[in-house]
Amino acid sequence: MSVGIVGYGAYVPRFRITSREIARVWGQDPKTMQEGLLIEEKSVPDIDEDTITISIEASKNAFLRAGIRPKEIGAVYIGSESHPYAVKPSGTVVAEALGIGPEVSVVDTEFACRAGTTSMFICCGLVKAGYINYGLAIGADTSQGMPGDALEYSAAAGGAAFIIGGKNVIATIDGWFSFVTDTADFWRRDGQEYPRHAARFTGEPSYFRHVMEACKGLMGKTGLKPSDFSYAVFHTPNGKFPLKAGKSLGFTGEQLKDNLLVSKIGNTYSGASPLVLSCVLDKAKPGEKIMVTSYGSGAGSDSFCLTVTEDIKSKQDKARKTMDYVADREEIDYARYVRLRGKIKQ
Repeated sequence: MSVGIVGYGAYVPRFRITSREIARVWGQDPKTMQEGLLIEEKSVPDIDEDTITISIEASKNAFLRAGIRPKEIGAVYIGSESHPYAVKPSGTVVAEALGIGPEVSVVDTEFACRAGTTSMFICCGLVKAGYINYGLAIGADTSQGMPGDALEYSAAAGGAAFIIGGKNVIATIDGWFSFVTDTADFWRRDGQEYPRHAARFTGEPSYFRHVMEACKGLMGKTGLKPSDFSYAVFHTPNGKFPLKAGKSLGFTGEQLKDNLLVSKIGNTYSGASPLVLSCVLDKAKPGEKIMVTSYGSGAGSDSFCLTVTEDIKSKQDKARKTMDYVADREEIDYARYVRLRGKIKQ
């Protein structure tokens, strides 16, 4: 049975704060920070935006492209590390707001920035097994960085949603491979407001090892090589990591260029690789192959091989495209940023 993406959608909040503005407040060199991360600015959620609202907006776009009724969805899985409630699911709110259910499986998943692709993986398995006709997989976050920390330059907000099914697919999912280890490169204990990270160790042995092993495993499993893909999508904690990993694997700058979406919106965590994928699907052509590889601290990666079908041509223009949200921006200063992100304490 062929399983793949039936519909997809993205959402990115319109507010932006530049790396230059953050550097100004902390007395840091803006050129050094911007060039070091390849991030010019990042998205900031409004006071009434969170993982739930981002998931709903992205899913509405996915439904417009899929052309199915919400009641046909058999599962809703939301991957995030910034669910609004410590104890209460985001998925039930999203499912009810979209008119899905109540006869539906709902689970919130969490595996740092890998949780969105893991939700896709679960939906693929359920569809392929015949348990459901369609599943809604979402990766969304409103990530946090401690004031003055390097994470503050990248931690952003946004997400993408994918309806997975076996009929009228716009991109078949031909294979997947996962690679995980117990690597403590990034963590936040219960009750802590901001995450901590192991600084330079987040590159090696964390990001690069897991991403590259997952990609190698996928290519070994499918018999494909880098030149067989038109696009290579990676998790984007910054602009340098995905380019370095991709080139080390043998991908070209042309295959990797869409990963630089991060330079305009920052690291959207669970929404990062899903948002780059949605950006690619907005322009992909039938027959093109896409590799998608996520990364989540703790640590693990999922890697997928997709093949675009003829059906994509009739779906791409049925909803707002990813770059439409990127272009719809309003720049804010640091004072408004810390107020919106709740960093001012009484």
